[in-house]
This record gives sequence, structure tokens and C-alpha cells, in this order.
Amino acid sequence: MQQLVGRIHEKEILTDALSGNKAELIAVYGRRRVGKTFLVRSVYKNHIQFVFSGISNTPLKQQLLNFHLTLFEKKTGFSIPSGWIEAFFQLRQYLDWLKTKTKKVVFIDEFPWLDTRKSNFLAAFDNFWNSYASKKDDLIIVICGSAAAYMIKKIIKNKGGLHNRLTQKIHLKPFNLYETELLLKNNRMNLSRYDILQIYMIMGGIPNYLEKIKTGEIVDQAVDRLCFQKDGFLRGEFDNIFASLFEYSKNHEEIIRVLATVRKGKTRTEIISKLSLNSGGTFTKTLDELVDSGFVEKYFPYKGVKDSVYRLIDEYSMFYLKYIEKSKPSENNVWVKLTAQQSFKIWSGFSFETICFKTCRTN
Repeated sequence: MQQLVGRIHEKEILTDALSGNKAELIAVYGRRRVGKTFLVRSVYKNHIQFVFSGISNTPLKQQLLNFHLTLFEKKTGFSIPSGWIEAFFQLRQYLDWLKTKTKKVVFIDEFPWLDTRKSNFLAAFDNFWNSYASKKDDLIIVICGSAAAYMIKKIIKNKGGLHNRLTQKIHLKPFNLYETELLLKNNRMNLSRYDILQIYMIMGGIPNYLEKIKTGEIVDQAVDRLCFQKDGFLRGEFDNIFASLFEYSKNHEEIIRVLATVRKGKTRTEIISKLSLNSGGTFTKTLDELVDSGFVEKYFPYKGVKDSVYRLIDEYSMFYLKYIEKSKPSENNVWVKLTAQQSFKIWSGFSFETICFKTCRTN
């Protein structure tokens, strides 16, 4: 069985909720493949009484049918709900029917995907929490989503019925170098710290990417297989990342590509000058979403400087745009040849610098 590595602080938050004497509403958010679902399922595996996940780009009718089928597996007698108000009322009935001595956990995964246009999902969930769940001291509701911008705007900074209703929030970030080392060792990888640093510069601390490395592989073999072979997992991941997180993902990709050209970053004005987007609400929203989702950081380079700088800090995106996108599929030895080039030395120097900056800012 896969073991949960690291996440000490996050595990404490979740386990403390089990011993509390009040209802809990916990939001877990973070980028795609960072391990949100695995964290919740690992900690609450003996307490989850109902788990339901939204489906990407799926209309209301199918989302409700999926909810019905999930609930039907737990308890028969429910009809397909006509809307989310009825769906959450059925969930109330099911929870009241349960007889447990420990806290009950309801886990709603990919929460933003359920909030489709004209579905009134968020209003129905708001009603479910405020009129029912918040009054149950034996209940924990966990909502989870990869669309960090949605989770921040609609849940964490909600100005309506969910305003200040969260009892805990967990922004699950990629592993740092130490946690990456723990995961690879746990997976029986016999790698030096230099090897681990190389892997981190390519994949970042994304657990799902790191799990793709096979036991016994050396760095060259793993990078060739995942990044440069025809069906390599990381060859097509770049487009999937943004398409799964953002409604108009091409705008986000465009900004990422601009920032990838200069490692020290660019000001807002410099970014706009390279884009087809106009300076306005759409651009601001897109840039803020990239910052909220952890792909870009905003900082002031010098004391007294008024213009903030935006810098790309996602290791995989930088590596993809530098090497993977420009390469043709090949079977082996691609990475060995690339590391012999002068451009690799320049790239690795900048990548190491980015890791150092991120490490200093989180410590």
C-alpha cells in the first residue's frame, strides 16, 4: 500500500479535527497532481462515510446522476435529485441514518467542477452547511479542488453565506527537496542527492510525477522515458495542467511562455507588451490565478521599487518549454546528450537559483 510521506502539518490539521467537539469545514486546495486526494483519503480512510467527486466539463444533469449513483451504493431508496438542494437533502437523510461512534467525514473532491453554470451548486452547499452540517458536532466536511483560484475566491474569500465559515484551510504545496528525498527513498530509489536535485529541477516536488520513476532507474533512464520517448508521461502534461485548472487556459499558457524567456521575471508592463491580451480585467485575473495556483511568484526585486516582478517558479513548466517541447520523440540517450551541451549548464544554474529562492522564502 502506498504510504503517505511528509505532510506533517497538514496531517495534524486533519487529525485534530477528529478529536474536536465541533463540526468542521475544511478546504484543501493546490495544483493538479500535488496529492490532495491522497492526503485526505490516507488520513481519513477509516472515517469517510461519503465521498463524491465532480467531473470536468460535465453538465448538471450528469453531475446529479453521478451523485445519485454514488449515494445509491451507500443506501437505496433515493431517486435521482432534480437539483443540488434536493441532492444535499438526500445526503442529510443518509448521514442521519448512519449510526457511528466516531466522527463522520464527507469528502467532496474536485469541488469547483460541480459548480457549473446555472447549477446553483454553491448556494445549495452553502445552505447544506449553514442549516445542517454546521450544527452536527460529529461531522467533518472536506472540500477539495485543484482550481486554486476558484477555491480562494469562492470559498476562502467568500463574501456570501460561506463567509468565515471555514474552520481550517490547507494549501497543499509541492514537496520541498527534503520531502522529495523522503518519497524517493520510501519508493526504494537508490539515488544520490545530486541525482535528486536533477530530478527536482525537471519535475519539481510534484508527488505524482516523482511516483512515475521506476525502482532501479538512474536519472538518465527516467528522464528519457518520461520526457523524451513518444508516450512519455511528461510529454503531454503541460497542456493538461492548464486545461484542467482554468476555463480559458490559453491565456495562462501565453503568460507562462512569456515569463519562461526571462528567469529573473518581468513586470506587468513588460508582460503585456509581449501578449495579445489587453491590460485589463482579463489579464489581471489570469495573472492572479497563476500566482494563486503556485506557478508564478510576485515579488519586489529591490527595496523601494514600486513595480512588482512576476517570475515563473514551476520547475516542470520551465523544463518543458526549454527542452521537451522542442524535442522529437526518441528512445534513449537524449538526456545524456543534452547534459553535455553548454545550454544545459546555463539552464541548470538558473534552475538551481530558482530552487534556492523558493527554499529561502519558505523557511
